[in-house]
Amino acid sequence: MIDHSLLHPTMTDRELVDGCRLAREYNVASVCIKPYAVTLACRELAGSDVAVGAVVGFPHGNSRTSVKLQEAQLALSDGARELDMVVNIGKVLGEDWDYVSDEIRLLNDLATSAGGLLKVIFENDYLPQDRFKVQLCRICSEVGVAFAKTSTGYGFVKQPGGGYNYAGATDHDLILMRRSCAPWVQIKAAGGVRTLDDLLRVRDLGVTRVGATATAAMLEEAQRRGYQ
Repeated sequence: MIDHSLLHPTMTDRELVDGCRLAREYNVASVCIKPYAVTLACRELAGSDVAVGAVVGFPHGNSRTSVKLQEAQLALSDGARELDMVVNIGKVLGEDWDYVSDEIRLLNDLATSAGGLLKVIFENDYLPQDRFKVQLCRICSEVGVAFAKTSTGYGFVKQPGGGYNYAGATDHDLILMRRSCAPWVQIKAAGGVRTLDDLLRVRDLGVTRVGATATAAMLEEAQRRGYQ
């Protein structure tokens, strides 16, 4: 269920290599890595069952569609097989659904034509009403993407005291997304899934993938509890 996240902006190549080796040791579903490091990840994970995933338009989704497509094509050419793309959040809030749908469809067509899959990141912290999330779920279902994903993990919202924080993958949103997406669209939770109990809770809500940085801690706790 785990996509081991290697996306923090300060991560060095040495840290990315270490992260890939951890992912290989624990045999997770994939690494989710910065686009420039796809070749590095492919080299480190060669011969394993761990897929290489890259982010597109990360973290704010503001690139032109043509730029997202080019970024996605380069990642696929470098060996990525999973793409986590951020929607154009301003277009979502402006309810320009044709733009949003066309962009998702183009990215999905590109990914699937290369034998890959697309995960669509909503960035729910920026969406103040459920109707935006529901409409994104409908688009993902119509297009036939592999995953609808809650968050980047970096969608910080200014708080009343002046600081920044984010809610990430809330139970409310996960229930809403699972209910609003077609059965063939899987749900990925990202942002705030830090413990084994978090992972088990969201699994019970219908989540099949989680983006996580605390991979080792979660899986070591699972071993201590006797999970296989």
